[in-house]
Amino acid sequence: MSEDVLDLIVLGAGPGGYVAAIRASQLGMKVAVVEPRATMGGVCLNEGCIPSKALLDSSEHFSMARDKFASHGVIVNPPTLDLATMLARKNDVVKKLTDGIAYLFKKNKVQVISGSGKVVRPQAGEPHAVEVTCNGVTQIVKGKKILLATGGIPVEVPSLPFDGKTIVSSKDALEFTSVPEHLIVVGAGYIGLELGSVWRRLGAKVTVVEMLPKMLPFTDSEVTDTLMKILKKQGVEFRMATSVTKVEIANGKALVSLTSAGKTDLVECDKILVAIGRKPVTAGLGLEEVGVAVNEKGRVEVDENYETSVAGIYAIGDLIPGPLLAHKASEEGVAFAERLAGMPATVHYDTIPGIAYTWPEAASVGKTEQTLKEEQIPYTVGKFNFMANGRARCMDETEGFVKILAHKESDKVLGIHIVGPRASDMIAEGVAVMSYGGTSHDIAAMFHAHPTLAEAIKEAALDVRKSAIHA
Repeated sequence: MSEDVLDLIVLGAGPGGYVAAIRASQLGMKVAVVEPRATMGGVCLNEGCIPSKALLDSSEHFSMARDKFASHGVIVNPPTLDLATMLARKNDVVKKLTDGIAYLFKKNKVQVISGSGKVVRPQAGEPHAVEVTCNGVTQIVKGKKILLATGGIPVEVPSLPFDGKTIVSSKDALEFTSVPEHLIVVGAGYIGLELGSVWRRLGAKVTVVEMLPKMLPFTDSEVTDTLMKILKKQGVEFRMATSVTKVEIANGKALVSLTSAGKTDLVECDKILVAIGRKPVTAGLGLEEVGVAVNEKGRVEVDENYETSVAGIYAIGDLIPGPLLAHKASEEGVAFAERLAGMPATVHYDTIPGIAYTWPEAASVGKTEQTLKEEQIPYTVGKFNFMANGRARCMDETEGFVKILAHKESDKVLGIHIVGPRASDMIAEGVAVMSYGGTSHDIAAMFHAHPTLAEAIKEAALDVRKSAIHA
C-alpha cells in the first residue's frame, strides 16, 4: 500500500468517533476523521447534551432566584430574564468544548478532513475508500479500516414535519429567541422532559403529550411516578396516553388536536417540540452499495469487535443496537480502538446509566423492579428518602429517594434508581459497584462522607437488610 493509505478513517467526530480516533492514534495508528460540521463534537457537543445542560443549569439558577432564594435569607428583587445573555453563555460553553476537541485532535495527530463521507467500493486489491465531498469538491481517501460513527438525528413524525418555527426539533428548541407562551412537547422521554423543564422554568406554559401511559418507559415505575408528581408541582402539565391527531398553523399559532380514549380536545400553542426519539444517520453513507447489513430497525449489524458484514468496516454508537447515549458511544469507541490494536477491552452493557436532567434529576442503572418481576428473579428492596438526608436538608432539596434492588440470595446489586438532587453524579457509585459485581453489603460497609447526598445510597443499601440507621 502507498504511504497515503491511512490505518483508520473515522466518519463522524461525535462522542464515539472522536474518542475512537484519539485512542487509535494513541495506539500508533495513522488516523483521519471525516466530519461535515465546521466544529467537532457531533450532535452531543453542538446541539444536544452540552447546550441542553447549559440551559438547564442557567434556567435552574433563574428559578432558584425567583422561587427559593428568599427561604435561604437571600432577598433580591424579582429576577429579570435576559434570554440573549443566557443563550450566548450556552454558545460559549459549546465553543470552548468543541474547540477543545479540535485541540485534542491536533495534539494526538488526528487529521481532520472536512466534508460528508460516503463509503465506496474500492478497486480490486485496493484498500477501503471513502468519498469526501465538501463545497462541491470531491476527493477519495483510502484506509485499511473504516469506522462508521455518524450518530443520530431526531425522528420526524409525518403529520408533524419540522418547519423550524412552529413545529421544531430539539435543536431548534435550544435557540428560541423568546420564551414561548405555550409549548407543547410531543414525547415524554429524556429530551422532551429536559427541554420542557428549561422553558417551564423560564415562564412558558408547558404541556407534555405522550402516546404511552408512562413517561420514560424503560425507567423504574416508582421513579417515574415520583418525578411526574414533582414536575406537575412545578407546573408541567401531562397528557398521557394521548396522540396529536391534527395540527393547523395560522398567524404563528398552532391549533392542536389531542385525542385520548376517543375524545379530542383542541389546544392552542405557539411552539410544538417533537421529541419522540432519535434514529441512526445512515442515509448517504453508501452502506447498501458496499454491502453493509442493516437490521429491520435500521441499525447496522456488528459482531463483538464492532465489525460489520463487510470486513474492515466497523460501526459504533447510535448506528448499532442499544440506547442512543453519548457515554455508550464513547466506551464503544475506546473498546473498538483497543481491540483493533489487539488489546482486551470490555464494554459493560448491563451497567449503562440512564439520566433525566430535570430538577430533581432521575438516574438509573441496572434492572427495574418491573423487569425483575417479569424475569422472576428474587430480589430485596432497600430505600431511603432524601427527606432524612442531612445535606439534602441543608440544600432544601429533599424530594426523592434512592432505591437499591439486590438479589435475595446472593445480595448482588441488580439495580439502583435515584430521583433527587445530583442523581446524575450519584449514580456513578452504583455503576462502579455493579461493574465489579458488588453487593448491597459492600455499599453499606463503605465510608460515605458526612454530610453528603451520597449517604442516601449507603442508607438505602443498609435498608436492603433493614438495618438503616436514619430510616
